[in-house]
Amino acid sequence: MPQISKQKKDKVQEQILFYLYTLFPKQVFTSDIAKEIARDEEFVKSLMLDLLKVDLVVKIDKNSEGITYIRRARWRISNKAYEIYSKQQPTTIQNQIQNLSATTLEEQNQHKSEESA
Repeated sequence: MPQISKQKKDKVQEQILFYLYTLFPKQVFTSDIAKEIARDEEFVKSLMLDLLKVDLVVKIDKNSEGITYIRRARWRISNKAYEIYSKQQPTTIQNQIQNLSATTLEEQNQHKSEESA
């Protein structure tokens, strides 16, 4: 298997962090992250462990009932990383979607009023 350069690994880690940022505070399994960014689960797991070492992600190894996962882990972006991303993003994706939805509704209402007139 060919070696992946540090630069490419960093790019994939950026994709992972952005994906977790968009879902914050939801916690997702490693397999879900791997599906989203179209990468192998073991590769994603190794990248997640690297991100954990530098406190950019938080590993959740217990379910909602407090039982420890044996073979699974859920992840979320750390509060520190979330704050950094929030400062970098002028508006979050959710705000952009809300603005787009509001604009679309206004346009639909305007078309209805024009049709009825």
